[in-house]
Amino acid sequence: MELWDEYQACLKRVKVLWVDGGYSGDKFALAVWLMIQAKVEVIQRMGPEFELLPKRWVVERTFGWLNWYRRLSKDYERLPEMSEAAIYAVMTRIMLKRLAT
Repeated sequence: MELWDEYQACLKRVKVLWVDGGYSGDKFALAVWLMIQAKVEVIQRMGPEFELLPKRWVVERTFGWLNWYRRLSKDYERLPEMSEAAIYAVMTRIMLKRLAT
């Protein structure tokens, strides 16, 4: 609950939450609405073959960037705060590198 209280103000800015089919359902959408008043949009696949889904690649790409760094490729940390700090450090490095080019 402490973490929820800390980030609740930031989450109020979220208006739409894009999710894949695993999060479809009225209960999940209602829970999100009650917590942060955001709309849930499920990005569905049309068939069994591969297709590029809009919005989903943003999250997948970010996870791919994080996995390039050894410390984040596995969960080595005991405390979640240490993993969070490593993510901040890596994303800061990635953003600075993009600004420099």
